[in-house]
Amino acid sequence: MALLELNKNRGEVRIHESLEELSTDLADYIAELSEASVKERGFFAIALSGGSIITLMRNLCGAPYNKTVDWSKWYIFWADERVVSKSHVDSNYKLAKDHLLSKLPIVPSHVHSINDSLTAEEAANEYEFVIRQLVRTRVVNVSDVSDCPKFDLILLGMGPDGHVASLVPDHPVLEEKNEWVTFITTCPKPPPERITFTLPVINSAANVAVVATGGEKAEAAWLAIDDVGPECPVLPARMIEPIVGKLVWFLDNQAASKLKGFSQFSK
Repeated sequence: MALLELNKNRGEVRIHESLEELSTDLADYIAELSEASVKERGFFAIALSGGSIITLMRNLCGAPYNKTVDWSKWYIFWADERVVSKSHVDSNYKLAKDHLLSKLPIVPSHVHSINDSLTAEEAANEYEFVIRQLVRTRVVNVSDVSDCPKFDLILLGMGPDGHVASLVPDHPVLEEKNEWVTFITTCPKPPPERITFTLPVINSAANVAVVATGGEKAEAAWLAIDDVGPECPVLPARMIEPIVGKLVWFLDNQAASKLKGFSQFSK
């Protein structure tokens, strides 16, 4: 693994030689944050996304983490979800359950997924209500600088178009300032109906990790991380700027290939 020194506002950039190295580093990172959070406040509130990030978390299911992590203190949320049945192939919940949650001793009542019997708008409203109740009891912390929840960790993937969660480029949802959870019905990638955390919630987290792998993500990673000119589009991924939290990028060599300074690591 290599650390790339870039604009401090864009966080820490970790570049990995292989997906296995990235997966190992990601597991270490999550386990360390879990331990620190449980020690500090008795809970670990983590928000997941869909896609390859779930399979890249697979090392958590094995030694030493399956024995050393205090899974009873984990509370699971989703930064975004497709408005489909929980048994549907497109469900982020199903993906996480099949490849991660079913292999870990997570307390079932600590897993907070959306109500899949509701419309997108109703599901977003109810999910925000659930989170608000857990903020009241401090299972989810509250931000020191806003009225938003302060998740211990929000894990995000990034698409080739630079979207994170279900915050897609040039969509009005990027301007949402008041809601914690909102919805879209016109996502370019099917299924079109999604619920998603808003930017204020993501940027209020104690820790945000963005994971991107593969050459098709290289352009988006460059636009999201590097010092690019004002003529370049501002991707949703570039809008991830934790107010007081820490941002870490987990990239493989291919996704990092267009970053300034990357060539010194690829020789």
